[in-house]
Amino acid sequence: MTLTPVGLEHYLFVACLLFSIGVFGVLLRSNTLIILMCLELMLSASIVALIAFSRFNAIEGSLMMGGNLFVLFIIAIAAAEVAIGLAIIVALWRRQQTLDATEITSLKH
Repeated sequence: MTLTPVGLEHYLFVACLLFSIGVFGVLLRSNTLIILMCLELMLSASIVALIAFSRFNAIEGSLMMGGNLFVLFIIAIAAAEVAIGLAIIVALWRRQQTLDATEITSLKH
């Protein structure tokens, strides 16, 4: 039994699949917590694609870390997004006792 090497197209397929699941989750779900999780799934898909491009476009022996550094910035932004998103969700729950995005009509007092 021979194993085929994992190529760039395999990583991009996984990234595309993750991003598609995230997009459909954002478009089809109405729970704000699920929407936030789908946004994180989309960010993870972009991280997979950037790491794959960085790995397969690197020159042997060089220290090309551009894709990896960009991934660190995306992870930091995702962590900040989660903190702010969860704070908004908690505030919405305390104010309106619902997390359904279709029932939330106003963020004013």
